[in-house]
Amino acid sequence: MKIGIIQQANSGNREENISRLELKIRNLVVQGAELIVMQELHNGLYFCQTEETGLFDQAETIPGPSTDRFGRLAAELQVVIVLSLFEKRAAGLYHNTAVVMEKDGSIAGLYRKMHIPDDPAYYEKFYFTPGDLGFHPIDTSVGRLGVLVCWDQWYPEAARLMALAGAELLIYPTAIGWESSDSPDEQQRQRDAWLTIQRGHAVANSLPVIAVNRTGYEADPSGQTGGIRFWGSSFVSGPQGEILWQAGTEEETAQLIEIDRQRTENVRRWWPFFRDRRTDAYSELTRRWID
Repeated sequence: MKIGIIQQANSGNREENISRLELKIRNLVVQGAELIVMQELHNGLYFCQTEETGLFDQAETIPGPSTDRFGRLAAELQVVIVLSLFEKRAAGLYHNTAVVMEKDGSIAGLYRKMHIPDDPAYYEKFYFTPGDLGFHPIDTSVGRLGVLVCWDQWYPEAARLMALAGAELLIYPTAIGWESSDSPDEQQRQRDAWLTIQRGHAVANSLPVIAVNRTGYEADPSGQTGGIRFWGSSFVSGPQGEILWQAGTEEETAQLIEIDRQRTENVRRWWPFFRDRRTDAYSELTRRWID
């Protein structure tokens, strides 16, 4: 499978951001991309640094403007595209939603972000209702895509459930970075943890992982923090956690990566983790805490 990855620094000009994404998609398809993955909330700035009711105006319906626009592009180029959108489902009901556009321009499926953070500069609980679609891969012409979103990447349960449902790879559109007050050592620890946990999902489930982060600096409009410098570092891991490709922290990148899906089958034969799972002994995983 040939996958096009777009790591971009966004401005407040949504039309410019989208136009640049479209150009990069076209270039990647010329190179042979069959699947395109972009970063979390790729159309605009990461608006969750503050809590402002006016920002709900940025949300859109699904189907809606973005699915129409990228759907036309998918159909023209005959490519599958993973979108990451601020969904308006109903008045007062909004989600952080990944949408997979099939190469005929139709919507192959949705995934609504299940784990919603609420941390300084990441006030997502103000905007997003936790997802209600569960952890189900999306069937496409290029395979079964286990699409998750950002904060989901810290939870092994999410990756496992996608794998158990037949996902052929795990995909994480992401928006994560450093706050300016973090020390250099703390910044390094955070980025290393982010890389390590996702590579661990690859190993535990014998699946490739595609993580696509945004890059660039985005100021905090309230001035309460120093803003976020997104650390980029988008990467593709093979089913044994091996890094097949990794972007830098600061540059914009549009990269074509090829993964060998037969290798997933081979690795699962060598390391049969699914065979040896003790499904009779895991019931307490559904508890919040074991006292």
